[in-house]
Amino acid sequence: MLISGRAAARRAKTHHRWRRVALLALLVAGCTVVAAVIAGAVLLAAVPGVGDAQGRVAAILREHGGRSVALPPPSRVAESVVAVEDRRFYAHHGVDPQSVVRVVWAGLRGRGWQDQGGSTITQQLAKRVYTGDRGGLWGTLEQVGLAIKLELRYSKAQILRMYLDSVYFGDGHWGVVQASEGYFGKPPARLSWGEASLLAGLVQAPSAYDPKVHLAAAEQRQRHVLDRLVAAGTLRRTQADAASRRLAGEAGRLGFTSATAG
Repeated sequence: MLISGRAAARRAKTHHRWRRVALLALLVAGCTVVAAVIAGAVLLAAVPGVGDAQGRVAAILREHGGRSVALPPPSRVAESVVAVEDRRFYAHHGVDPQSVVRVVWAGLRGRGWQDQGGSTITQQLAKRVYTGDRGGLWGTLEQVGLAIKLELRYSKAQILRMYLDSVYFGDGHWGVVQASEGYFGKPPARLSWGEASLLAGLVQAPSAYDPKVHLAAAEQRQRHVLDRLVAAGTLRRTQADAASRRLAGEAGRLGFTSATAG
């Protein structure tokens, strides 16, 4: 009976200790949430409003002689860009927390404040029309705050439209309308999957993937976009392969070549 009593006392003591640990963990978690909410509110109050975002994008188009794409953007272009640039675009609220933490951690360790990969389409839009190449901790946080404000004010279709209008696609083409007409001689709504996926691939590095001088690199990037579309369930593998072959067969007619050719 004495041993049984001691065992019961130990169990009670252990239970009490774990209960205190659990309560402390809940307290810390609660304080963290409250601190995050306060920090978020302060950040949103500190960054400028985004009511002029569409006007800023329109100014970019006017400067370069471009025109705005339809709303909502044509599905093949929209799905190709989302697949390769931000596959969770329709699920998130403007920011990928893991990406933000990665950038901040790299900056604090002295590795620079450059994007470490994974910026959302909304964050990229905020950078294009508001922050530019402004770096440092505040530049990163400002981009995050602006992305959240953009998501709160505009629909996903409007954000994607502004993004496609403000992107440089290489060879002097600003906005997807100018790029579609410049590379293929047709409006974005008439692009095939092969054409739409090639344009989507240009966003990351328009000069490096310019099909008029770097066709091999452009085709490799295009295949990557098509692979993403297959992974997303948008295309079947046979459709993706056919799209790639079809565009490759039209490269000569379109003036696509490699700088080393000839």
